[in-house]
Amino acid sequence: MASERISLTVPGPDGDRTVGLSSPNRVLWPDLGITKHELAEYILAVRTPFLAANGDRPVSLERFPEGVDGERFYSKNPPKGAPGFIEAVTVTYNSGRRHPQLVLTEPASAVWAVQMNTVVFHPWASLSANTDNPVELRIDLDPQPGTDFSDAAAVAPALRDVLAEAGLEAWVKTSGNRGIHLFCPIEPTHEFLDVRHAVIAAGRELERRMPDKVTMNWWKEERGERVFIDFNQANRDRTMAGAYSPRALPGATVSTPVTWDELAAGVDPAAFTVRTVPDRLADVGDPWADLLASPGRIDTLLEWWQRDLDDGLGELPFPPEFPKMPGEPPRVQPSRAKKADD
Repeated sequence: MASERISLTVPGPDGDRTVGLSSPNRVLWPDLGITKHELAEYILAVRTPFLAANGDRPVSLERFPEGVDGERFYSKNPPKGAPGFIEAVTVTYNSGRRHPQLVLTEPASAVWAVQMNTVVFHPWASLSANTDNPVELRIDLDPQPGTDFSDAAAVAPALRDVLAEAGLEAWVKTSGNRGIHLFCPIEPTHEFLDVRHAVIAAGRELERRMPDKVTMNWWKEERGERVFIDFNQANRDRTMAGAYSPRALPGATVSTPVTWDELAAGVDPAAFTVRTVPDRLADVGDPWADLLASPGRIDTLLEWWQRDLDDGLGELPFPPEFPKMPGEPPRVQPSRAKKADD
């Protein structure tokens, strides 16, 4: 028996395209009954701001063939048999390996990703024209056990002030879960390692000002009930859910740009979902519409990084899958290192 299949008409820069959608009634979010078809319609509804945030850059697709409660896997490379409008760009990974990575260039490519059972879209911080140099400095405020979204929301304005002192304008969005993401548009003049160092410099400055609320400690056992500044999300090929990307969580939440006034008024990240965000866009527009219009520079943050190096603060740990990096401290959990010393 042939599987159920429908066709969607998707507008684009070269006119309408027809994109097939198999198993459109497959339920992706069982708690809400949201289907694959409904997700495709969501992507169509938010296509303009979605592509502004996630298009024209390498992207990893987080795919869920049996729904968000099932197994997941990531796709980075264009699969065999992909439509002709699916594009790719060759990127360099941390290992030095080079390989084509998917790029979304039009609404049809995003709908095709849904056909491939994509739920979460993870864009790089760099554009296709220059994948080595980010156009965004991204900071992930990650509440630790004992803290929640409200704690991250209390910290975010102080981080905004730190970034402003360094000449950068910060834009804010919900993570779609408990955290908050700050993005600063930057000129693509530095590669990923420099941008990571800029994030570390900003995080250290905030930690000095709010030591009881903020931590830069990589090891979970040392973070306490504070908001962790996840500096390693600034690394090459380390991504977070893009703006307007759904999350694979029971409530079908969406990582949603908000204004600073909205954040101060007390937004509820659980209120931004696949079913509510299209109406929000129709009512208030896209708070990130002009995000890349006036990029800043990270020169001041790099000066802070050098200042901290001169004061004896060195490199911080990298993720475990990275090659050993120059100046990096031992990748040993502090409690285990202490036991070894004893």
